[in-house]
This record gives sequence, structure tokens and C-alpha cells, in this order.
Amino acid sequence: MKKQIVIRMMVALGFVLLLAACGEKSQEEVLDKLESKLEEMNGYKATAEMKMNTGQEGQKYKLDIWHKKKDFYRVKLNNAKDDKGSQIILKNEEGVFVLSPALNKSFKFQKEWPDNGSQPYLFQSLVNDLKKDKDATFKVGEKYYIFQTKTNYQSNNNLPYQKIYFDKKTFTPVMVKVLDKDKNPLVEVAFSEFNTNPGFKKGDFEMDKNMSADNTDSAVSGDVKKDALSVVFPFYMAGSELTKKKEVALENGKRVIMTFSGDKNFTLVEEKLETVPTMASPQYVNGQIVNLGHSIGALSGNAIEWTNNGVNFYLASEELTESELIKVAKSVERKEVK
Repeated sequence: MKKQIVIRMMVALGFVLLLAACGEKSQEEVLDKLESKLEEMNGYKATAEMKMNTGQEGQKYKLDIWHKKKDFYRVKLNNAKDDKGSQIILKNEEGVFVLSPALNKSFKFQKEWPDNGSQPYLFQSLVNDLKKDKDATFKVGEKYYIFQTKTNYQSNNNLPYQKIYFDKKTFTPVMVKVLDKDKNPLVEVAFSEFNTNPGFKKGDFEMDKNMSADNTDSAVSGDVKKDALSVVFPFYMAGSELTKKKEVALENGKRVIMTFSGDKNFTLVEEKLETVPTMASPQYVNGQIVNLGHSIGALSGNAIEWTNNGVNFYLASEELTESELIKVAKSVERKEVK
């Protein structure tokens, strides 16, 4: 055993000496440089594409990521399969919000985001994960410094690792691969631009400005939406099956209430409005932001709410665990109930 330990130490020392001989930075030097870069920047603007293979169908997002020091964030997510507008995660002095501008709908969260978990598209979150993981591995490539580290996803323990690629010249993230327990990549974030000297305009992080941003490209308050409500149901049903379906005509649209019974009982409500209501005050959520793959959801207690393709969804259960609730919500995709 002692001999094996000595051999490992010699190999590690040899690797460090080899890096030094080649003029390459060590793991500690790279991490110090990343921390210094974050400290020196007043903010950044980045664009990226995020691919997610965590559900029945793969999802693809275009991301616009803004950060203004110290604690202002704006992450705009456009889902290629959702033509009803984007979603925006916004953090300012008033709190943390998830906005659906095309539907004039918003949720307000506690201010812990983004520090309460891994965020693969935020530079500082990646660096924080590196700092926390004393067992992180490090490789030097031709163009990139490559780290593999643990993640911290409160709502998903099926993604325990991530591989992060930093540009050797700019020390900015280039690619992030979030891995499952078998080290298979299920989420990939590829950065195409990363501006560390951005300019911001007045109101860029204000809620009103961001809520009106998408309405020029989609239905606004009072515009009629002619699309019918295509009812969908989850692929994963936790050992239950659809036992009751009730349609309710609303003054401004239609609501479908579905009851699933079996091993774990739960209710799924889908609602589509013919006109977009006037924006009301944000609905406060004493919970957390959850990326469901097809959209961003608001998890609170035993329920999740989200919007997707112009439809409002509400999933609730007294019997599903939090992870099961999220798994059911993630599996609600575009498949009509027969």
C-alpha cells in the first residue's frame, strides 16, 4: 500500500514538473487566474447554446447571459420548440424572477439564486464549484484548460459531475458538459461569445423593461390567440394512470384538469387563454427555480408551475416526492391524449 502511495505521489509530481517545463500553468494557478478575472470584471455578456437530453425528447435553448457586478443577472432562454416567446431569469435589487413576457406572467423567488446550486451557464457558478471540490481533476489541452468537478443540483441528483473547458488565452468558459453517474453528457452548454467588457443600458435589469421585450414578436395584451389547446400528458407517471379528464370552459380560454391514480396520485392542470391578460404583480414562490428541460418551472412545496408553448401548467401531489414531482413535470411533452 505504501509503495502504491509513493508511486502515485511521484507520478503527480512528475506531471507538475512536466507542466512547469512546458510553461503550462498548474491547476492552482489556473483557478487563481479564474478567480482574479471574476474579481476584476464589472460584468459580462455571453451567448450560448444549451442542449438537454434529460427527458423523453431532446431540447435546445439559445441563451443570452448578462451579469452586472455585483448581484444583477439576466438569463434569456429561447426554446427552439416553443414559438410563444422566451423565458427570462432576472435578478435585481427587488429579488429573483422568472418571466414569461409573451404571456405577461411572472414568478418571484427568494434571493438565494444563483448561489444555491450549480448553474452551468454562469461563469461565477462554475468557478465556485471548482473552489468547493477538493477532488476536482485537471487536464491541459492544446486550447483549453479542462476541469472535472462535482455539481450541486438540489432538484436533480442524477447529474453529479460536470466537465468544464476554459479558453487558455482568455480564461473564459467555452464548453460545459453536465454528466450523469456513468459520465455520459446529458446537458451541454457551448459558448459562442463571451464579452468581459460589456455596456449596459438603464433598465436592462428592470422587470418592466424585460416583460415588454418579447411582446413585439408575439401576442400582446388583448391580441386574440387562435391556437387550440393541444392537451399533453406525462410519459413518466410514477406507476399511475389517467383516470379522469375534465374540461372547463373559461371566459377567456379553456382549462383541462387530469387526475392520475395508482401507486402515486397526482393532478395535472393545463390552461390556455385566448387573450393575454394584463400583467399582474408577480406570484411569490417560497421555493426554487427548476429547469424542466422544456421550460423553467417554479417549484413550491408539493406543486410545480410552468408555461410552455403558450400553455400554463400546474402539477400537484401529496404523494409524489420532490424528485418524482420534477420527473413527472419534465416528462410532460407534446403528445396528445387519446
